Amino acid sequence: MKRLFYCSVLALFALTSCKDNIASKINADNVKSAKERDYKIDNEAAALVFEKTVYDFGTVPEGEVVETTFQFKNTGKSNLIITNAESTCGCTVPEWPKEPIPVNGTGIIKVKFNTTGKPNLQSKVVTLTTNTKNGKETVEVKGTVTPKSNS
Repeated sequence: MKRLFYCSVLALFALTSCKDNIASKINADNVKSAKERDYKIDNEAAALVFEKTVYDFGTVPEGEVVETTFQFKNTGKSNLIITNAESTCGCTVPEWPKEPIPVNGTGIIKVKFNTTGKPNLQSKVVTLTTNTKNGKETVEVKGTVTPKSNS
């Protein structure tokens, strides 16, 4: 009986506590600041354009280390900053420029994929954390790994 009473009181409280007009709590200065920030992101951000975003290494034997590079250009209106690069697994190791890439400047992302223990079809995505409009950019390494024979 007590449980029913407490549930009823809680439900009554929840239903009556939402009577405030939420629109009245919006600060006009915050809205203006957000619009200005969004404008800068849309029109003044760095822009990353890759020559290719997918590298297909074909078919390789298990145990081989596949390496490739992804060349890019900053076509945006501010320096490009890549703060991190992460892969979907520890078998894929990206290297990226740590220094800002100026407007119209170029750079390279190096990716190494160790096929040991990774037989059959493979697709590994590297996600770059950037100051571009999207905030994240990706490249992919894919192909087929021929398994080692167990004989």
